[in-house]
Amino acid sequence: MSTINIKRVKSSEIELKDRLVSIQRVAKVTKGGRTFSFSAIVVVGDENGVVGYGLGKAKEVTEAIAKGVDDAKKNLVKVPVLNGTVPHEQIGKFSGGFVLIKPAAVGTGVIAGGAMRAVLESAGIHNVLAKSKGSSNPHNVVKATVDALTKMRDAYTVAQHRGVDLNKVFNG
Repeated sequence: MSTINIKRVKSSEIELKDRLVSIQRVAKVTKGGRTFSFSAIVVVGDENGVVGYGLGKAKEVTEAIAKGVDDAKKNLVKVPVLNGTVPHEQIGKFSGGFVLIKPAAVGTGVIAGGAMRAVLESAGIHNVLAKSKGSSNPHNVVKATVDALTKMRDAYTVAQHRGVDLNKVFNG
C-alpha cells in the first residue's frame, strides 16, 4: 500500500473549538515530598473536517488546558466528512489502543466512547458507529482515532490518486 498523505492545516486560518478529553493530577516524588502537577489532553476542531489533539502539563489546571490547546493547534489534520459521516469503515491503531469507525445513516448520532466522541464531534462527524478495543487509556484512544481518520479517503481523492474518472471509482 502506498503512503498516506496527511493534510496539515494552519490554525491561523480557521475558527477552532476546544474540548477537554481528560485531566489528571500527577505527582513527582522528591526528597521534600510530593510535587503535584496536572496533565490535560485536549482536542480542537472546526467541526468541518479539521481536528487535532494536544497534551499540556502545568502546575495549574487552567494553564495545563491552555498548553494543551496550543499543542493541539500545532498538529491539525484535515479529514474527509461526507454528509456528516465518514466515507468508509476504518481501523485505527496506536500503541495498545485499537478503534473501529463505521459510517452510519442520518439520524444515528455519534455512537462512541468518551475520548473517541470528543475527536469525532470536533471533526464535525455527526453520524457514526465506533468501537474502542484494547487500551481504554485516553491518550491511546485519541491517537488511534486520529490515526483512523487520517487513513480515510473520499472517492475524489481515490480517483485523483489512481488517475481515473470519478465515475470509474464506483463502477469499476
